[in-house]
Amino acid sequence: MVLYPFAIWLGHGQVEPRFLAGLLLLAGFMRLPAMRAGVAGIGWLVGTLLLSLIALLGNHFLTLKLYPVLVNAAMLSVFTYSLLVPPSMVEQFARRLEPDLTPQSVTYTRRVTQVWCVFFALNGGIALVTALWASAATWSLYNGFVAYLLMGVLFAGEYGIRCNFKRRLNG
Repeated sequence: MVLYPFAIWLGHGQVEPRFLAGLLLLAGFMRLPAMRAGVAGIGWLVGTLLLSLIALLGNHFLTLKLYPVLVNAAMLSVFTYSLLVPPSMVEQFARRLEPDLTPQSVTYTRRVTQVWCVFFALNGGIALVTALWASAATWSLYNGFVAYLLMGVLFAGEYGIRCNFKRRLNG
């Protein structure tokens, strides 16, 4: 799936969108065994199937370029839901490594989950703008490289802040 934006870029003007839609459909089905059951997983699968089928039937690249928007919307939904029905997503991740979190740590993980929600909303918005108005090359560059780079920067920055937070907490 990481290579998906580059497949779209390379295929743009070279192969019919139907072919690439078939690849997206195949990739979606290959992810099924690793997927967790739940609203987000089912939503992602239904969205992937819909985008693939529309691209197959209509033979348009735009529907294929909307896939990163779908992924960001699904992630935003999962993270937002976890804020409404705790524990937050980041708290769930943290408890896998450290089951007994302090109340301060729970508050911290909630804030980090909120930051990721903002990230997914902004990233999904940019993905939509690039799908609708940017060239295939710009769309591919953003969705296949820049978005992952930004995720890495956010993750690394949060990791540094977390280490500092734990140091201050343990005193």
